[in-house]
Amino acid sequence: MGKRRTYDAEFREGAVRIVLETKKPAAQVARDLGVHEATLQNWVHAARRASESGAGPVEESEREELARLRAKEKDQAKRIVELEMERDVLKRCMVLWVK
Repeated sequence: MGKRRTYDAEFREGAVRIVLETKKPAAQVARDLGVHEATLQNWVHAARRASESGAGPVEESEREELARLRAKEKDQAKRIVELEMERDVLKRCMVLWVK
């Protein structure tokens, strides 16, 4: 079995633009570029879904930023829970101290 080929984002975007702008069949463009037809179809479908949703493909830097923000949010949520527990303990102490 052959080794799996990888294509950079610029090549994928260019191939999709050829299909969408020239209205050529994806099979013909795939043969011209030396890409499997199903692979090119997947790229075209993904590009169409992205354009319909108004969002382009997510870049690696955006993924890293999203992961960092999610981790920060998780830490903040944990800190909030700790502070709420401290507050509850202090409330109970105040009630006992007042009595």
